[in-house]
Amino acid sequence: MHKTLIILFTALSYASAQQVGTNTAENHPSLNVQTCTTGGCTTQTKSIVLDANWRWLHTTTGSTNCYTGQTWNAALCPDGDTCAKNCALDGADYGGTYSISTSNDAATLGFVTQTNNGPNVGSRIYLLQDDNNYQMFNLLNGEFSFDVDVSQLPCGLNGALYFTQMDQDGGMQRFPTNKAGPRYGTGYCDAQCPRDLKFINGIANVAGWTPSPNDINSGKGNNGTCCAEMDIWEANSMATAYTAHPCSVDQQTSCTGDSCTNTCDSAGCDFNSWRMGNETFYGPGMTIDTKSKITVVTQFVTDDNTNQGNLIQINRFYVQDGEQIPNSFSSFSGIDSTNSITDSFCTQQKTVFGDDDIFRDMGGLQEMGAAFKAGMVLTMSVWDDHNVNCLWLDSDYPTTADPNTPGVSRGPCSTSSGAPKDLEKNSPGAKVTFSNIKWGELNSTFTNNIDSSSSSHSNSSQPASSSSSSGGDSSTTQASIATTNQTSASSTTQVSSDITVVASVGTTVVASGDTTISVSAATTVSTSAAATTVETSAAAATSSSSGSEPTSSAGACAVVFFTA
Repeated sequence: MHKTLIILFTALSYASAQQVGTNTAENHPSLNVQTCTTGGCTTQTKSIVLDANWRWLHTTTGSTNCYTGQTWNAALCPDGDTCAKNCALDGADYGGTYSISTSNDAATLGFVTQTNNGPNVGSRIYLLQDDNNYQMFNLLNGEFSFDVDVSQLPCGLNGALYFTQMDQDGGMQRFPTNKAGPRYGTGYCDAQCPRDLKFINGIANVAGWTPSPNDINSGKGNNGTCCAEMDIWEANSMATAYTAHPCSVDQQTSCTGDSCTNTCDSAGCDFNSWRMGNETFYGPGMTIDTKSKITVVTQFVTDDNTNQGNLIQINRFYVQDGEQIPNSFSSFSGIDSTNSITDSFCTQQKTVFGDDDIFRDMGGLQEMGAAFKAGMVLTMSVWDDHNVNCLWLDSDYPTTADPNTPGVSRGPCSTSSGAPKDLEKNSPGAKVTFSNIKWGELNSTFTNNIDSSSSSHSNSSQPASSSSSSGGDSSTTQASIATTNQTSASSTTQVSSDITVVASVGTTVVASGDTTISVSAATTVSTSAAATTVETSAAAATSSSSGSEPTSSAGACAVVFFTA
């Protein structure tokens, strides 16, 4: 699903392997990001880089294209090694050619860019630590948050933010013929083991190259490139999913033939609110209103509350218009009512949906966590789907299946939507903006996003707002109760009136009467009784009350709001 614009330029200097050009200067757009602890966040200025597959590839001794449309230049690229010696990647005009721009902490990716040399479609970028290294992430026992505007993305487009287990140096050390490295966006891999990359492991993917039957700028070679992938966000304005894709390999690995289909869990274990039964949660005017900016928070909980433990749960929640909103819950018989990804959820989902449990076979969340321990690279992209029109994200898929069958319906879009030729003609101005990127300790990246001036809401899954007035109206105090990574940390607060308790994200417990409720992280508790004791700790959440709903737990810390 990648399109590369081929542009003719003048000559550049010669070097001896997969080369870099000098005709267009490579200036990486800057992007401010924040690293956080529970004590606050620190802004860092980083930069982004365009993926190598979108770049002009031409001879080192002139301006002749090494690749045009769907075809390699047979004289320059009779084989992969010779092509790597003869051809160079050049710098990118981020704004003029690709409609990629940054401003302070925001990165905007445009869909179609018209240039004097023809249109460019889509893009993919990475976050750099510096010019020679990708920024690496281990999010275990931590969280990642960002703001996103998908209001301009119609059915069939995917504005994605995700992590892949690329090499920090783009493969330069392991594959010496790669002289371009992170500075020119080399070394991509994902759990689809894509075969449309022009270079893999520093060698041109010439052997067996076959033009795509439905994309005039793409094709596939004999080789693919595999690695674990954590999709934090795949979305348009109509549907979204977050998905874990473990692999059987522990680093970026090339594949050939059958190994390109059995090395990774290409389908993954996903949580798509519509697919899990809630068709009013996400979309224009819905609970998560895609007409407005959304803050997305994802937490990675481990079994020992350290970043070297085993990943056991991936939590999701949102902040919008000053409200903290838990993820929706699954509502299918045979799947526990939950709103996070765990191994048990994935097993139940695969069973109910009738899907092969490749996720389990590839090691499940433990293997997904192992990829984070090794380090993963932040990737952002916008693209259309020349294979199945993104129906897997926002429509009924497979299209031949009964949409009433659990797992088939994934969004409200028509099965006739999403055709790239229609999108490129009718929605060329589509775009996605990612901003306010933060990562760090659990419950450290999102509390400052809550608007203290917003009004209170009666829904117990929302945080109480900070407001006060005369005449006996209620007021709200925010209290942080548990200590991150402290299994023994706890606090008990006695109140004598109605309270609302909100802890990052997760299950909902409703209790009445004189009740003691223990709250672990990622749990929402609503009580309507006076003289209620609310206790938080890293222990599992428990509830004891006549007529109360069942409770479950997740995580190791909590933020609690009291309304007196």
